[in-house]
Amino acid sequence: MRMLIRFAGNEDGATAIEYGLIALLISTVIIASAKSIGTSLKNIFTLVNNGFK
Repeated sequence: MRMLIRFAGNEDGATAIEYGLIALLISTVIIASAKSIGTSLKNIFTLVNNGFK
């Protein structure tokens, strides 16, 4: 019975899941930002390339 009570009170797994969710959120923001910046840079380089023609 003590083991069951100790298991129910243990929050180590919950903390690991929270850290995993935070890492997922941060990586999603980084990927979205990189994609947006990449699109903007592509447009700028296209404009520069067309300017030399």
